[in-house]
Amino acid sequence: MSLTRFLIVTVLLFISNLATAQGFLKADGKRIVNDNGEIILRGFGLGGWMLQEPYMLQLSEVAVAQYHIRKKIDTLVGEKNAQRFYDAWLSSHCTKQDIDSLASWGFNSVRLPMHYNLYTLPVEKEKGTNNTWLNTGFALTDSILKWCKANRIYLILDLHAAPGGQGNDIPISDRDTSKPSLWDSEANQQKTIALWKKLAERYANEEWIGAYDILNEPNWGFQNKADRNGCNENENAPLKDLYKKITAAIRSVDQKHMIIIEGNCWGNNYNGLFPLWDKNLALSFHKYWNYNNQEAIQKYLGYRDTYNVPIWLGETGENSNAWFTDMILLMEKNRIGWNMWPLKKSGNNNPLEVTMNKGFLDIIDYWKGKSPKPKEEIAFNSLMEFARNTQCSRNIVQRGVIDAVTRQTKNDETIPFGSNNITNGTIIYAADYDYGRIGIAYQDSDSADYWVSTSSGTKWNEGEQYRNDAVDIKKCNDHPTNGYCVGWIKDGEWLQYSVYASKDAQFDLNVRYRAVSTAAFTCIVNNKQAGVSQQLTPAIDDSWQVSSLKSISLHKGWNAIKILAVKGGFELNYLQFNPSAEKTLSTN
Repeated sequence: MSLTRFLIVTVLLFISNLATAQGFLKADGKRIVNDNGEIILRGFGLGGWMLQEPYMLQLSEVAVAQYHIRKKIDTLVGEKNAQRFYDAWLSSHCTKQDIDSLASWGFNSVRLPMHYNLYTLPVEKEKGTNNTWLNTGFALTDSILKWCKANRIYLILDLHAAPGGQGNDIPISDRDTSKPSLWDSEANQQKTIALWKKLAERYANEEWIGAYDILNEPNWGFQNKADRNGCNENENAPLKDLYKKITAAIRSVDQKHMIIIEGNCWGNNYNGLFPLWDKNLALSFHKYWNYNNQEAIQKYLGYRDTYNVPIWLGETGENSNAWFTDMILLMEKNRIGWNMWPLKKSGNNNPLEVTMNKGFLDIIDYWKGKSPKPKEEIAFNSLMEFARNTQCSRNIVQRGVIDAVTRQTKNDETIPFGSNNITNGTIIYAADYDYGRIGIAYQDSDSADYWVSTSSGTKWNEGEQYRNDAVDIKKCNDHPTNGYCVGWIKDGEWLQYSVYASKDAQFDLNVRYRAVSTAAFTCIVNNKQAGVSQQLTPAIDDSWQVSSLKSISLHKGWNAIKILAVKGGFELNYLQFNPSAEKTLSTN
């Protein structure tokens, strides 16, 4: 299927929401509304742009937070070149094309994770009691607001890294533990308050600023330091106090914008934060790696009902396509807006994937102690190439993720991965199965990671390659290949391929496989089994083999072909269609 057709399919799903969105967002009892009534926010967060979390750059093993990454780059190429890299990063990672793409896919909101140090100096660098304001962050925010306004989608400002850092989860707030935290420093708190007042002053009359999400994922043990992330906190008194002070500062210059607060424990512990103190306020919760059922969100529904306040799923994602679809279905059923995380990173479980160039991978290997230090010029050029790779035009579009969070939330039909027009010798690669929900486009024994609910992680995609479904895909060493094959196939798992035949005809179907143990599969065409089950045995030299099914009947138009593992233990590379002695079926 062409990219143009794909975009048309996705944009039609949410277009009505975009067409009517206008006016300031505000809290109206349990709902978030604008001038046209209730609006369900559907969006993505721009993680990795203003704040680099190490995992997004495959740096979790070598850096604890952005400040640590910066130190390593300073040492590698010098401070001047490191600044050139970060300037290129900020100008490349988010552009008008990113926002245009989000709008074209049907989303109506964007959450901007801000790092305070792009807007103001750290307290230890201030020479007096006044705050020094930096143009960089405000100019970037002005630009993205301009792009959002042009697309009529809301921009939600999110203070992701507060002065000093707001929690013990170091990467998410870029907290340097050698310096006072937000909670240990009155100066850091005052700078946070002043920053929000400055932002509110600047954007007070901008209706496409959707809300002020004033502190991302605080996680701190106020009563008990051993409760490092504040999940057992009963009072949250310092958090509520700071929230009220920030609210007062905002309201001194801006009476129009909705304010969003987050509980302790990564946004989810609201003990002690009630009663609320502002009429135009919403609660945010974050949801990762747990079940998508009513029980998982009942606490927040209770807050909505008890305190007559809107709730918003401000951050979620980092899972399989099946999990994404189920999560959105749950939110929409309960009239809760949602915001996915993130739009792009190095990895395929987001709409845009940033390619890791070899030079940057060599730098990572050097930092891991696996290879020698690259020359400064080579390292700098590699860093700049990596920065350029963050541009939307250079990203890999993960259409399956987009389909899972848009079309698949509206219907359960499949659509083909490609054109799949069957002619003599047509090859369809095994990893190019249909787009669609689990149980409809494919079946796999592990569909998502639910470790928060189960206390045990599930590696739902063993290969972690190419696509973000539960289907286990690995790199392929066969020829021909699209670079990937399906592996780790278990009993009862299957893949569906929608193929188009220009006329009623019979084909011989060659299935390219490699058996790792005694295995078997069967082919189902248009819900009918085609021939007997094919028995597979490992080759002596572990090579790829072909199993041929003769005279598979296809009718004119679209056909559904399913490869079902009767007994797992094999890998699939491709299906190849060859005319069956040029026989054509009667149309009578």
